[in-house]
Amino acid sequence: MNWYAIYTKPRNEKKVAENLASIGVEVYCPMISVVKQWSDRKKTTLQPLLNSYVFVRLDEKDRPKVFDVPGVVRFLFWLGKPAIVRDIEIVAIKELLQEKYKEVLVSGIQAGQKFIVESGAFKGKEAIFKEQKGSKIILVLESLGMTLILEK
Repeated sequence: MNWYAIYTKPRNEKKVAENLASIGVEVYCPMISVVKQWSDRKKTTLQPLLNSYVFVRLDEKDRPKVFDVPGVVRFLFWLGKPAIVRDIEIVAIKELLQEKYKEVLVSGIQAGQKFIVESGAFKGKEAIFKEQKGSKIILVLESLGMTLILEK
């Protein structure tokens, strides 16, 4: 069985993950805790790490089964085939979310330059440095076909 990335309707990730789990599909929707500020209060909420994406683990023949769930739009494709996410990449995302201290140090790297991540959950992975915006660093992980935004 392989992991696949599913694209969902906006703000439907949690519900899609719950509904897929209820029909017996192994699903992973990485969540992060975010503090929202209103004029009168602060509230901590859980929101998806990757907007509009959910990972499912199933056999190739069972792929059409996910379209029985409302909110599923399509599979993420890479080079004309459904993108297969390796187990090690799912584990890396889980490890990243479990780290208490997330520190990223980028020095001497130009935009568009490829490099190997030297520490943390993505240690040993190849990434492309896209840009730095204040305390946020934007990396592209080609193996996932996704952009990752890390906060220092």
